[in-house]
Amino acid sequence: MNSNKKTFKQYMHEWLYSNDGYYSTYKEIGKEGDFYTSVSTSSFFGGAIAKKIIDEIQNGNLKENTTILEIGAHHGYLLADIIQFIYTLKPELLKSLNFAIVERFEHLQKFQKEYMKESFGNEINLIHYNDINEVKLNSAFILANEVFDAFACELILEKENILYQAFLEDEKIVFEKCEDKKLLEHCKKYSLTKGEVCLDYEEFIKTIDSNIKNFHFLTFDYGDRFYRNDFSTRVYKNHEVLPIFDKKINLQTSYKTSDITYDVCFNYLIDIFEENNITNIKFDTQMNSLINFGVIELLEILKAHTSESVYLKELQKVKLLIEPTGMGDRFKTLYVKK
Repeated sequence: MNSNKKTFKQYMHEWLYSNDGYYSTYKEIGKEGDFYTSVSTSSFFGGAIAKKIIDEIQNGNLKENTTILEIGAHHGYLLADIIQFIYTLKPELLKSLNFAIVERFEHLQKFQKEYMKESFGNEINLIHYNDINEVKLNSAFILANEVFDAFACELILEKENILYQAFLEDEKIVFEKCEDKKLLEHCKKYSLTKGEVCLDYEEFIKTIDSNIKNFHFLTFDYGDRFYRNDFSTRVYKNHEVLPIFDKKINLQTSYKTSDITYDVCFNYLIDIFEENNITNIKFDTQMNSLINFGVIELLEILKAHTSESVYLKELQKVKLLIEPTGMGDRFKTLYVKK
């Protein structure tokens, strides 16, 4: 990285998405990787979503030929889990449903295609898109698992009623007076004095609204309803988590070799959808959402068809997903219908 000054957003985008960025090479998730996700914890995460999709089709809220579209599918494990549970619960739907992934990295597309081929052969119809702008659909169930916290963000800090913006200069974060009118307006609107801002959410949601006639949009992410007025940006490496301003962080060695993320403000997402005249929106915790989707009923089905040891093992995994002190409350969900 050269010594030219750049905004924190530019720096974070290069960190994650440049040709040699963190996401440019295949990354393990789970015990062998830098972090855990709900997907790597239990296949019943995808199972609960599959049950919800089936219920929505049976209730007439989704068409039988809708496209299940995952944005940023990484390995493709979540979509594969959903397909497997649909096959178990309502196999005839696999003949009518379509499946698609939006993935910018060619090497991940290749891995996803190979994994789906190994898992399902020619039994499913899978399409890949390089960008959300390419997607044109009449009906879709859209999955965006931990997507918003991977958008590059700005860091802002207010001191003595003056708003400052973070820049990278000589591999150090420095704050300078903010001259960006949109950032200033956003921070004023949300009374934000310290934390992360990503204005790119607006174009992303607008594109989905423009390109897909009817959709259900489901996202899970770290965050909360309101801005916390504190920095949440953090770096993950080998399951160690360090806040961005921790003295132990060496930006030079962490850059592009570790994951970097932050908490999402869900009220901002809700406002964007409402500005696009979409009002059927439900905000909740991951715990409540998975229970409402039917994860407990799925466990009961498992209990009736397997050994007690297998059931208890899966039960412990699901508990990790829904425990209020863990993933259950830390992850929030937004379920939007248009």
